[in-house]
Amino acid sequence: MSGTVRWAYPPGLPTDKGTVVTVGTFDGVHRGHWAVLEEIRERARATNRRSVLVTFDPHPLRIVRPEHAPPLLTTPLEKKEILAESGLEYAVFIAFTETLSRYSPRRFVEEILVDRLHVEELVIGFDHGFGRDRSGNADTLREIGADLGFDVDVVPPVEAGEEAVSSTRIRAAVAAGRMEEARMCLGRPYSIRGVVVRGDGRGKGLGFPTANLEVSASDKLIPPSGIYAVRGVLKRGTYVGALHLGPRPTFAGSPPSIELHLLDFEGDIYGEAVRIDFVQYLRPVLPFDSVGALIDQMRADVDLARHVVDEDSEFA
Repeated sequence: MSGTVRWAYPPGLPTDKGTVVTVGTFDGVHRGHWAVLEEIRERARATNRRSVLVTFDPHPLRIVRPEHAPPLLTTPLEKKEILAESGLEYAVFIAFTETLSRYSPRRFVEEILVDRLHVEELVIGFDHGFGRDRSGNADTLREIGADLGFDVDVVPPVEAGEEAVSSTRIRAAVAAGRMEEARMCLGRPYSIRGVVVRGDGRGKGLGFPTANLEVSASDKLIPPSGIYAVRGVLKRGTYVGALHLGPRPTFAGSPPSIELHLLDFEGDIYGEAVRIDFVQYLRPVLPFDSVGALIDQMRADVDLARHVVDEDSEFA
């Protein structure tokens, strides 16, 4: 079903059919979001309507309460790539502005969902809120829908480990290095993206050449400092890796870094974009009394990373 999503902006959708629409921030596009997307896809197919997702960039809190805006689980580019596998016909990215933040729930529904997107059925998650100060909820939408002629359906929460899946829960897991919990809620490993830049070459000198990554998305949530078992996704394939994230206390004066050692890989990837899929947190970053002790630990880290990723058959 990949490749079916069209990136549209109102009023760029065809008007030959009504639509089944969902609206939200969808940060992470996690399993709870996926349940909503599956629902609108199936409902659109059954009623010969178009399936449409409406989302926002930037995150609404960056406009209305920037001091409370969370770091992103998915950048707009990552969100588009994930949604491309959803089977939806359209994804509409709306620029969230101060003006839009002042829209009442009814005005948003009338101007965006009805006038531009021709909604005939609206599907939302159980905790959905929208409009000025998130004053709109499922009951509000049902009242508006009854007036304007569209149905409203609420998708119940999806649970993982006896707790509801939510972007807030996933952020907390990632921020604590609980990568398995984050993956359980997302339905895929948590990932970051970076471009390989030139470093000081110290890893190669130690016998463990590393790709130094520069992550340009300043609002992306980065896991805490530590050593991780990961997968590195390159243009030429996917490789097991060990990742150092954070300070380098053994070498005085060295700045923090994100360094990826790819197992069983040789080649020059400077300037290439790499996706890091986090499999498991292995240990904290530690200072070592000697370079030899550091090398011994790096060897152990690489062996453990290989074991962990090889055993991770669910996502092999």
